[in-house]
Amino acid sequence: MSPLKDMDMMKLIELFPDEDTCRDVLEKLRFPSGVACTRCGSLHIRRNYTRDVYDCGSCGYQFTVISGTIFHDTHLPLRKWVVAVYLMTESRKGISANQMKRTINVAYKTAWYLCHRIRAAMAEADPRPLTGIVEVDETYVGGKQRHVGHGNRDNKTMVLGALERGGPVRLQVGSHATRRELHGFIRSTTDDNAEAIYTDDWRAYRGIADANTRHETVNHSAEEWVRGDVHTNGIENVWSLLDRSIMGAFHHVSEKHLDRYLDELEWRFNNRQNPYLFRDTLVKLLASENLEYKELITAKSR
Repeated sequence: MSPLKDMDMMKLIELFPDEDTCRDVLEKLRFPSGVACTRCGSLHIRRNYTRDVYDCGSCGYQFTVISGTIFHDTHLPLRKWVVAVYLMTESRKGISANQMKRTINVAYKTAWYLCHRIRAAMAEADPRPLTGIVEVDETYVGGKQRHVGHGNRDNKTMVLGALERGGPVRLQVGSHATRRELHGFIRSTTDDNAEAIYTDDWRAYRGIADANTRHETVNHSAEEWVRGDVHTNGIENVWSLLDRSIMGAFHHVSEKHLDRYLDELEWRFNNRQNPYLFRDTLVKLLASENLEYKELITAKSR
């Protein structure tokens, strides 16, 4: 059994007691078949233990286990990175930068940047299309205002969601619940041969069915929530997780960075039955390029 399976805090403390151990674990995760040159791929590698540097015997390139990864220019001890990854993967509602700051004893700016770098690595570059029965819905987050009605959506951001029954979810920031935008989102996330698409009765969803895929709805405006196996309860459970994350952990999420919080929620939800979630998240970080602070603070929601 892998020691990185079913992680808990006591196991984390035992497995990562110091910086050298952290580097050894990252080496095994990054180079499972043996250390290879990150420039030419050669296996003819010499190791300088004094400096924790590898020398390639073929091209002369020098590199470390974290060269070219999200850890590359970090000034934080690797142990703090490891703890941060564990906290973000094991916290069902997520963890705020303030809580991270207190837990690993860093400045707020450092904790905020650290959390966003980990979220950036969690994003799936090319997720597979959803198949089978797919539930689709939209929700609105943020923008609470005083002295306005409950249904007011001014200053709120729309989030689109598609959930494969028993499978992954896809989340995306949207602008308006129009036919063009909703249909475009469904086509971009759902396989053309999906069995069915279930939505509420919002008219903009009409016309999404084709010869391969049927479209069925539940009429929420008439208090119809389930009809046979037709419902959107699965994606609405995801909205509950999102709402509890924002209200319970983050308290406030900037629209500019909302996509990154959605990436984090997607990654945790899609790996909800993965006993190797902590290990796989470390592997994602090792395969991810660095996200510079100046890029993060100027980035707009994708």
